[in-house]
Amino acid sequence: MSTVLEEQLGYFFFDKRILTRALTRKAYALEQRQKNEHCDDQEIYRTLGDAVLKTVLTELLIRAGSDTRQDITTRKIELEREENLARISQAIGIGYVLKLGIGEKQQRAYDQPYVLAESLEAVIGGIYFDGGFSAARETIRRLFKDVFPIE
Repeated sequence: MSTVLEEQLGYFFFDKRILTRALTRKAYALEQRQKNEHCDDQEIYRTLGDAVLKTVLTELLIRAGSDTRQDITTRKIELEREENLARISQAIGIGYVLKLGIGEKQQRAYDQPYVLAESLEAVIGGIYFDGGFSAARETIRRLFKDVFPIE
């Protein structure tokens, strides 16, 4: 199932454990730990992915002609909006492969914009961790191709 996600991303993980962790919500990981099973969640990758996303979007905006701090900030905020990240996440099918806790499944968290947005950030962080900055940058360019046409 995650192979389909990797195809949509245009990035194939060298270490599939990184992708699994990026797709594992905290509630699921806590439930596994209660069963005395080791399970890492996506939180640290979300933090990393958020920072990488901000950096790459800033660079792409400058390359696209934004030439003031205010313009970059305004446009970046729009691009990073939860609804926008959730839309991208839905388009590539992240919701279908998330590892959710029991309560999250019951609440259909795989459709919730904040869950989809956070999970996209986690996947971006995972790509950075797995393949480095250039891999993450190229993936973000592809994900935002409607905004930044690939030359």
